[in-house]
Amino acid sequence: MSPAPTTTATDAAAAGVATSTLTWRGRRLYRHGVPHRILSGGLHYFRVHPDLWRDRIRRLADLGLNTVDTYVAWNFHQPREDEAPRFDGWRDVERFIRTVGEEGLDVVVRPGPYICAEWSNGGLPSWLTGRDVAIRSSDPAFTSAVGRWFDELVPRIAALQATEGGPVVAVQVENEFGSFGDDHAYLRWNREALTTRGIRELLFTADGPTELMLDGGTLPGTLTAVTLGAKPDAARQLLAARRPDEPFVVAEFWNGWFDHWGERHHVRGVESVVRTLGGIIADGGSVSIYMAHGGTNFGLWAGANEDEGRLQPTVTSYDSDAPVAEDGTLTAKFFAVREALGARGLVRMPARPPTLPPARVPLVHRADLLAGLRAVPAPTSTGPRPASFERLGLDAGMVLYTAHPRIPAGEHRLILTDVRDRALVFGDGTVLGVADPGDPEIPVRGAGNVVRLEVLVENLGRVNYGPGIGRHKGLLGPVLVDRRIVQGWDSTPIALQEWSAAELAHAVAAGPATTHAGFAVAKMHVDTPADTFLALPGSSRGLVWVNGFLLGRYWEIGPQVTLYCPAPLLRVGENTVTVLELDRLGGILELRDRPELGPPEEYVEEFG
Repeated sequence: MSPAPTTTATDAAAAGVATSTLTWRGRRLYRHGVPHRILSGGLHYFRVHPDLWRDRIRRLADLGLNTVDTYVAWNFHQPREDEAPRFDGWRDVERFIRTVGEEGLDVVVRPGPYICAEWSNGGLPSWLTGRDVAIRSSDPAFTSAVGRWFDELVPRIAALQATEGGPVVAVQVENEFGSFGDDHAYLRWNREALTTRGIRELLFTADGPTELMLDGGTLPGTLTAVTLGAKPDAARQLLAARRPDEPFVVAEFWNGWFDHWGERHHVRGVESVVRTLGGIIADGGSVSIYMAHGGTNFGLWAGANEDEGRLQPTVTSYDSDAPVAEDGTLTAKFFAVREALGARGLVRMPARPPTLPPARVPLVHRADLLAGLRAVPAPTSTGPRPASFERLGLDAGMVLYTAHPRIPAGEHRLILTDVRDRALVFGDGTVLGVADPGDPEIPVRGAGNVVRLEVLVENLGRVNYGPGIGRHKGLLGPVLVDRRIVQGWDSTPIALQEWSAAELAHAVAAGPATTHAGFAVAKMHVDTPADTFLALPGSSRGLVWVNGFLLGRYWEIGPQVTLYCPAPLLRVGENTVTVLELDRLGGILELRDRPELGPPEEYVEEFG
């Protein structure tokens, strides 16, 4: 049975006629005319090591899913405007899509350009949001940049559509736009940008199930899907009232949640998940489990949220209490969801990947913090005021700001009027204190001399949701000594995420180590590479590299304690773990055989 034909090319691609694989009629979804239900799971290629893509895809198939959905993170492919987008190695999204197809599953692609996803800047490049441009709008300055990106991306997706023999059966128009704005001209532009570049499969929008969000984020002639964690019956009724002929599709079912630094580890009970899932798939409903496998925010790609102006940086792990855990472990939730989906056949994949045996390895302090950072050459900008990350062309990492004010004798206040996000402040090489937006003042004692003032500012994560997307980083306001502005600054970018193994080695070799912060190294011998979980007892906060690859951030405030290190990052023989500690370095690196993501807290706010 197929739907009645439509009359326009756009509606044909959007509403589903015979040319597309998925169609609908009478609130039912069809695949090549046969009744069908999308049973999908979120799996992001950019959060899983490429050597493990097939493993994780097979685990989703074992879960009972018939589809995998993934976002495409623009900034992951094109971190610099003057360089063409990359689609090789870890960024080979075409290879990922083909691999899903080889395993017998369909693919849903969500190309944004905005993706949220707890990913830095919601996937938008900071070189774009750093300009005076109205993001996610019909502003030509924004759509022209997106158009150039789509020129590179969309034909690659189009060539892998099911109508071309590939596995792609649906593509999303923007992403939860109704939670952001109401520029329907932009939404129509986005849809046309997909169809004119060759997308012929099912198009859909996805928004929260409220009148406000659906008003802002939906388009006539394009399937409306919703995102939710609870109350599917209410969402179904709302959609039926607004779109009486469309099937019920939940583009994201939040069966878990992500974590922020300094908060607790969010979990969601199995019974709650299964109950809500049952309500979604009842009566032919379709679903995508977000996340089915979360993976890891490797490097400095983790995003952040804002709560009443307070930054909430996301942790390195994106485990998300998913059915398939961060390391691939099949959880109790996996087996309960599998049963709820009515999966048949054996589970092919092992319940838990092998791990290295637990061990404790000495961590040897090699170089002081500032000496190590200065050892890697970087262009310095000089001017009367500090330069932002954006002016320096820096997306993530740190900036070292240097000035030489004279501080009169006596007690004074050093005030960082607008610092994003966290600053270590030094006077003549000595730590004076830490400043952030909640505590921007540091007491200083002057002797009437000129002081070498150095401010090391760290980007803790770019906001990925809400009106704070695109906020700049660095010293954005004046630095004051009492009420007097400090002028004349050198601003040096420290592009930690882009450092090569050779540059990292230069930093480590800058020694000697005389303070509690800086670079340290641990050497570990591996007979057979396997997964492991790294912990740094006694250390405070910083970054970890494994064999030159930036694994991510650690922080004693938790909740995350261990960093997941997948087996493909290790090699037979000697392996080097490098630590950049920003406060207090412990003396041990622990290899553990289990993750420790922090004390759990049942998360209910978003689930109702």
